[in-house]
Amino acid sequence: MKLIIIGAVAAGAKAAAKARRLLNDDSKITIYTDDTHVSYSSCGIPYFIEGNFEKFETLLVRSPEEFEESGVRVLLRHKVIKILPESKQVVVMDIEKKQAFIDNYDKLIIATGASPIMPNIKNNWYKNIFTVRNIEDAINIKEKIQTAKRAVIIGGGYIGLEMLEALVKNNIYTTLIESSNNLMSSMDEDICNLIYEQLSMIKNNKFDIIKGENVVEFNGDKEGITGVTTSGGREIDCDIAIVCAGVKPNIELAKDANLEIGETGAIWVDKHMKTSNDDIYACGDCAEMNFIITNSPVWVPMGSTANKTGRCAAINACGGDEEFLGILSSAVTRCLKLTISKTGLTEKNARDFGFDVITATVNKYDKVGYMPDAKNITLKLIADKNSGRLLGGQAVGSGDTDKRINTLTGAILGGLTASEFEQNDLTYAPPFSTTIDPLLNAAQILKGKISVDKA
Repeated sequence: MKLIIIGAVAAGAKAAAKARRLLNDDSKITIYTDDTHVSYSSCGIPYFIEGNFEKFETLLVRSPEEFEESGVRVLLRHKVIKILPESKQVVVMDIEKKQAFIDNYDKLIIATGASPIMPNIKNNWYKNIFTVRNIEDAINIKEKIQTAKRAVIIGGGYIGLEMLEALVKNNIYTTLIESSNNLMSSMDEDICNLIYEQLSMIKNNKFDIIKGENVVEFNGDKEGITGVTTSGGREIDCDIAIVCAGVKPNIELAKDANLEIGETGAIWVDKHMKTSNDDIYACGDCAEMNFIITNSPVWVPMGSTANKTGRCAAINACGGDEEFLGILSSAVTRCLKLTISKTGLTEKNARDFGFDVITATVNKYDKVGYMPDAKNITLKLIADKNSGRLLGGQAVGSGDTDKRINTLTGAILGGLTASEFEQNDLTYAPPFSTTIDPLLNAAQILKGKISVDKA
């Protein structure tokens, strides 16, 4: 058995480690990556930049040497430039030597991930314009912020907000510019507005947020960027710019090999992570997933999903029979004093899929109000009025929003209705929750709406 894995950040590294445990010692496993590191947490980059830990090596999960010791061959700075499915071969370019060669495989796992999107902005070649994706990005941004005074962040999604926190905590005045009218636009507009309002309350002359404008031009000199110009005519000074405008799946290899590309623009895979070719699997950010609630394709790049799908792909490439049911698009992030989390369908998504939607929003402390560390959270639940089935939830606040959303994911996966979930025996003690948890309050409201409608 000869297994080749293309890419080795989260999904590819997980696939290699799992395959090595499954295959006998005579089997050969090779990782090809054009990166300079393998098996690292790209999700942790903003927290390294922020200063939560000093050494970037903390982000590394496993080194090439550790892989080699376990019997996995790792070739850094080796880019697979073509897949030849008919002959079960790959063409590999040694980037340093500028030499190409061919390697054979029995099974192939594509884990090419995703790449940052660079918007069409004039003069994007100036120094000190960064994206946030790999270890080099982390090192370079960390070095630059030692002397930077003012920064611009382009994009108000997860990474944009995480980088806002990182820069503000390093005493860099930061302007975040979001082209749409909503921060965290993957959420419902009312929650997006709440996020903006709560961040605006804590700005304290340390940062600014501009919505509804694009950056149209980078300004600079021979030393690098000095500012940006927006579509609204604003001239904003900065000595570092960080582009967080989203990512796109790396599908070029798969497309060139005539593998099926899904509706979302990522690589189509079945529940075994197998592509349209029986000997090729795909996993992680380059692959399309099944959305459990609607049984429809979705592309939501997440590190947790990359690890789970990498494991699944490895098991099946090695002859197993593992299924990955899909995702609920669950996510969480933190920005300064706010924790923001979601799972399942938003209200808008649910309506688009044809559900007769009801919602409930509660504003409560996350624990009993007399506790000194009680903090406010706003929680929104979404359900189908006809069946009562829970469809999704979003939460924002300075308190524990994430544990409520994590609890909700289990309920959605289990197909619970609001009425069934309202009976949930959640734990209670004053330091941890209110006597009736905000989740249950929201479920009670949903149950009431269903009862009134039926009456």
